[in-house]
Amino acid sequence: MQHKTVYAALLMTGGLLFNSAPAWAIDAGAMLANTCSGCHGTNGSSVGPATPTIAGSSKDTLMEAMKAYADGTRHSTIMNRIAKGYSAVQIEAMADYFSKQTIVRTPQQTDAALAKAGAKLHKDYCEKCHEDNGSKDEDGSSILAGQWMPYLQYSFADFKSGARETPKKMKTKLEEMLKKHGDASVDQLTHFYASQK
Repeated sequence: MQHKTVYAALLMTGGLLFNSAPAWAIDAGAMLANTCSGCHGTNGSSVGPATPTIAGSSKDTLMEAMKAYADGTRHSTIMNRIAKGYSAVQIEAMADYFSKQTIVRTPQQTDAALAKAGAKLHKDYCEKCHEDNGSKDEDGSSILAGQWMPYLQYSFADFKSGARETPKKMKTKLEEMLKKHGDASVDQLTHFYASQK
């Protein structure tokens, strides 16, 4: 009888440990996030010019990006291969971890005149989705403030060429902006977002 009681207690304890997803997710997320630091920087704040900062992005945004990379619907040089190596549970754990990190932005050299023109373009075409000068990600709109200029330039190029699917609202606004202000508007926006601290 005593052995049965001990065995039952062990089963219950084991069940509680293995089913306590929040505790597991934090540990797993931090551990898995370390595999991303070579490109995305410690805790998701990038120090490399072509790699985005992912710290502070919403969990949903990060999960959707990884899913799109894994199924090939989002263009990438390397992330398509990397994303396929993670399970849905691991992706969720990493996304949860990065969403709770504070962004550390690396100062960049930007052109003040271009950034000023970009600020107006942002207000006219982008602010509705990319709030607070592009520093918020509450609805899957991605954080733009403080991102590296080369990364922003590559992203705009992918959107314009169709290599990366452009969200419907963004597509309309981007087309309007390019028609009215030309390709120079992309450079101006890039300098504006890169100038944000």
